[in-house]
Amino acid sequence: MQVSRYRSGMHFMMGNIALAEGAIAAGCSFMAGYPITPASEIANRLSQLLPSVGGTFLQTEDEIAAVCAAIGASWTGKKAMTATSGPGLSLMQENIGFATATETPLVIVDVQRLGPSTGAPSVGVAGDIVQAARGSHGDYQLIALSPSTGQEMFDLTVRAFNLAESFRVPVIVLADAFLGHMKETVRIPSAGDLEIVNRRLAAPGTDPLSRTDFLDPSVAPMPVFGRGCRAHVTSSCHDSHGMRNLSDPAAMHAYVTKPIEKILSHRDEIVQVESDYSEGDVILVSYGTTARAAQAAVDGARRKGLPAGRLRLKTVWPFPDVEVEAAARAASSIVVLENNLGQLLPYIRSAAGGECPVLFQPPEIVGQLHDPVSVLQVIEEVAR
Repeated sequence: MQVSRYRSGMHFMMGNIALAEGAIAAGCSFMAGYPITPASEIANRLSQLLPSVGGTFLQTEDEIAAVCAAIGASWTGKKAMTATSGPGLSLMQENIGFATATETPLVIVDVQRLGPSTGAPSVGVAGDIVQAARGSHGDYQLIALSPSTGQEMFDLTVRAFNLAESFRVPVIVLADAFLGHMKETVRIPSAGDLEIVNRRLAAPGTDPLSRTDFLDPSVAPMPVFGRGCRAHVTSSCHDSHGMRNLSDPAAMHAYVTKPIEKILSHRDEIVQVESDYSEGDVILVSYGTTARAAQAAVDGARRKGLPAGRLRLKTVWPFPDVEVEAAARAASSIVVLENNLGQLLPYIRSAAGGECPVLFQPPEIVGQLHDPVSVLQVIEEVAR
C-alpha cells in the first residue's frame, strides 16, 4: 500500500533526513547509492521511504555503479538520484559527463567532507565546489546548488529535481558534513504548496530529439524506453536525432554547444542569490554553511554601526558572475568566506573585475567553521 509523499508539518530533523524527505516530496522514485560518510543517512532514509511510495532503492557495489544505475533509471522515466561524498563524486565524474552529453535529468547529492583522498570522513569542508562543475573532461555545463540550513536541504532538493526535469541536466546539491548531520527545525509544506516540475515526454510515434533548429537551445522532450518512442542514446558525438556522427563539423559543434547553451540561455531563472547590502558596505560573499557565519557577523557589525552587507550564493553553478559584479560595484571591499582554501575565490575576483578590493578569509583551521566573532573583526579592520 502506497502512502503520502508528504509528511507535512514542523519537524526537528537531521539535514540529511530533510534532504531525503525533499527528494520524496519532489517525486523521486529511484535512488542508487553506496554507503559513505557523511551521506549515508540519505540512503538509509530513502531505503525506508521509497518502497512505501512505489519507488526503488538499490545499494550498489560502488559509486560508479550507483550513478550509472541512476542514469539508466532516468531513461525509463523515473525521477532518479544518487548521494555520495567527495571520493564518490570523483568516481562518478566520467558518468556525470555522460549524463550531460546525453541530456539526462539526474540529481546528485554530495555531502562534502575533508580531503583530499580519504581525508576525514566526518569533518565538513566545501572541498568539491570546483570539481562539481569541472571534474569531468571536455566543455559542458550543469547546475549546482548550495544549501545553508536544514530547511534548504529540503527546499533546494525539491528545486534540484525541478531544474533537472526542466532542463534535462544533472543537478548537484552541494551540502557538507556539518549541515548533513546538524538537526534543525524543518517545515514540510502540504502537497498543494509545493511547485513540482514533471518531465516533458515525447509523444509516441514522434522523433523526440528533433528540433526546428539544430542549434536551438530549448530543451527537447525526453523519450522513455518502452513508451512508443524510438530513441538512440550514445555519449559519442551525435546529431539532432541522437545518432552517432563523428565526421560532420556542424554536428560536432552542436553536440558540444547545445547542452551548454540550454543552461546559459536560462541562467537568470536558474541562478539564485540572497543579497542584503547597501552602497559602500564591506560585503561578505559566502555560500553553504559559511553563510551562517556571514549572517551572524553582518548582524554584529550593524549593531556596532559598521557598514556591512552580504551576498550568499545559493546557486554556485552556473556561477553568479552578474550578481558578484553588481556587489563589487556597490562595495567598498568584498571579503570572501569559504570553508576551503579559496576554490571560488578566482571566479569571484574575476567577476568583480577590479571594481573593489577582494579579500579572502579562510577558516582559521581547515575543517572548522568560521567564527562569526573573528569575521566581525575582519569587517572592523576593513571598514576603518
